[in-house]
Amino acid sequence: QASKIHVLLLVLHGGNILDSGSGDQSSKQGDVNTIATVFDTVMRVHYPAALGHIAIRLVPCPAICSEAFSLVSSLSPYSYDEGCLSNSQDHIPLAALPLLATSSPQYQEAVATVIVRANQAYSEFIRSQEGTSFNGQVCLVGDCVGGILGFDALCYSNQTVSESQNSSRRGSVVSVQDTDLLSPGITVNNSYCSSGSNLEASRHLSRSNIDIPRSNGEDPKKQLPRKRSDSSTYELDTIKQHQAFLSSLHSSVLKNDPGSRRSSSSTMLDGGNIGKFEFEITDFFLFGSPLGLVLALRKTVIPALDIFQLRPACQQVYNLFHPADPSASRLEPLLERKFYLLPPFNIPRYQRFPLGDGNSAVLADVVQSHGAVFMESASLSTPISAPQFRGFRRASEISIASQVSGMADSYTASNIANIAAKWWGTKRIDYALYCPDALTAFPTVALPHLFHASYWESTDVVSFLLRQVMRHENSSVLELDGKEVSVFTPSKPREKWLRKRTHVKLRNVTANHRINDSIANEDGPQTLTGRFMYGPLDMVTLTGEKVDIHIMTQPPSGEWVYFDTEISNSSGRISYVIPENRRLGIGVYPVKMVVRGDHTYADSYITVLPKGTEFVVFSIDGSFAASVSIMGSDPKVRAGAVDVVRHWQDLGYLIIYVTGRPDMQKQRVVAWLAQHNFPHGIVSFCDGLVHDPLRHKANFLKSLITDLHMRIHAAYGSTKDISVYSSISLPPTRIYIVGRPTKKLQSQCQ
Repeated sequence: QASKIHVLLLVLHGGNILDSGSGDQSSKQGDVNTIATVFDTVMRVHYPAALGHIAIRLVPCPAICSEAFSLVSSLSPYSYDEGCLSNSQDHIPLAALPLLATSSPQYQEAVATVIVRANQAYSEFIRSQEGTSFNGQVCLVGDCVGGILGFDALCYSNQTVSESQNSSRRGSVVSVQDTDLLSPGITVNNSYCSSGSNLEASRHLSRSNIDIPRSNGEDPKKQLPRKRSDSSTYELDTIKQHQAFLSSLHSSVLKNDPGSRRSSSSTMLDGGNIGKFEFEITDFFLFGSPLGLVLALRKTVIPALDIFQLRPACQQVYNLFHPADPSASRLEPLLERKFYLLPPFNIPRYQRFPLGDGNSAVLADVVQSHGAVFMESASLSTPISAPQFRGFRRASEISIASQVSGMADSYTASNIANIAAKWWGTKRIDYALYCPDALTAFPTVALPHLFHASYWESTDVVSFLLRQVMRHENSSVLELDGKEVSVFTPSKPREKWLRKRTHVKLRNVTANHRINDSIANEDGPQTLTGRFMYGPLDMVTLTGEKVDIHIMTQPPSGEWVYFDTEISNSSGRISYVIPENRRLGIGVYPVKMVVRGDHTYADSYITVLPKGTEFVVFSIDGSFAASVSIMGSDPKVRAGAVDVVRHWQDLGYLIIYVTGRPDMQKQRVVAWLAQHNFPHGIVSFCDGLVHDPLRHKANFLKSLITDLHMRIHAAYGSTKDISVYSSISLPPTRIYIVGRPTKKLQSQCQ
């Protein structure tokens, strides 16, 4: 039997750059549990096809920055004075921590540890019940520190088997021009190689443990690094091993000159020490990682290295960050310099665009839409660090740029091809998350902790991840019971607003659209009604604009079918009657209404029932919530409430939830029901704020009984609801009241 899991997310959790490493394992697992809860909530409300198909596992990573943090703290001007108002932490140069950590000789061991633990987590998952016969995609998620370790682990994993077997010298103190030490998975064309003299010019690094030996044919034993102030405390072998580690990571630039003598007596480091991932990885997500800074340092250390030559063993890299996060850095300008002129791709807010905002992150689209930027800066072909030997720029790229300078279309096409050849995937790499302005008031040293915690709790992050893995070309997440489930894409492209004022009215407000859950008979009128408003308290009405109506006519695996377009009235309402020739048969059908102007939308269901259907009604206000307001922070559920509803559902009764709350709260209430695992049912709200919500409940239930010929079997609510249920002639034996019993009401209910 095939595994239900289609996507395995391995979370490489190393903490933030200020973590001391003394924290217990439970805090890491707590972060993973948090993001798993957010996944569950988001999937239930907006990505039901993915429910039960995604597994998340923790891969704990070493806290590699802890020693660097201790060292830098001791260097603070205030380190001696514990009582000083200017705490020493406020003077820590945060950006230095990952640079020091990755320059440590122990860093190689940390990468090897991560690979071993990831392979262990994967094999444990495969052996588990839900992972048996797993054949889906594996994605890595790396946090601030885990992202750096994960990237280097992926670069090692890209080494082919033949390379690791044939190259006994892999990982040795490298002769600069040793062909046996090609970078993992990369074969570098000879045209890439800079001259020996150029590389020699980059050899010496003042006060650095990272040294590239001369390759002039001398015996390497005579080429030991000179004794320097910062390396004298290390064992020489340890330094050599660290040199070997970095060199083998970036050895695509360390290329053979046919005339040079091969130094075979270098100190060996067994290539098996690093290892590789034992599974294929599709996507690699970084959460606020300073990987860009680390790679920039390596670019400085080895000027002949072009970062794009490092090839992580995955199909796409996503670098997610908050712009104000001091730990984060961009990656795109390291691969293509001109990208510093473009802002990172904005991840849409989940509250406003739960299924995305429709903007394309495909690399080719971005380059094409910003053609002027790339053409203008093409003449300024100064590399990032401007070394005299840029190294590895293909001759074909140079000739293309010179030959088509006046041919915009041809140039754009070749430009896209050149940039795509350097890219880590087919989409943008840098993605910016919404960052509240209030965070600027916090001291800088507090931000790494705050931001690190925010990634695990963010619905923006989770919905973005879901969109990437669910729409993956080879993904089987979109399968349900063996059938493919269609992901909704609007049938009509975005258009200009019909009214000029609409654009101004809708600035900086969030959509709060809703559609009433509809109930109809097979042979009766089937009507859909919705209201399209913006702002938390319906401050802005969508007036006189197009709304497209879609229904999934063959759920759950059918296509979304476009039915019609309606124009919203002065109160933002839409009312649509399904034509007789397109009436729906008995069943529950998802409905989606999409605003043409901005592709915001509302979801609902239309339920078509035979006459005589029996139902059980629950008043949300009294019987479920133990606290009064669902607008507040997650009200508690009354003990046993979910079990009672499931009991009636298991007996075959239709579940109907009624509330006196205004329909502007629909999204919150429905999300709350889903979050607490209440069974699916029809939810009835008041049309706006009403003076007598109890009368609304009574009228709604009467219409079900008289107009749709349904039969009520039992009703649950608070003492206030007794009059509602009595008004529809429900006997006291079928009215169940939750709350304190009173003698006066004993005869009217159970």
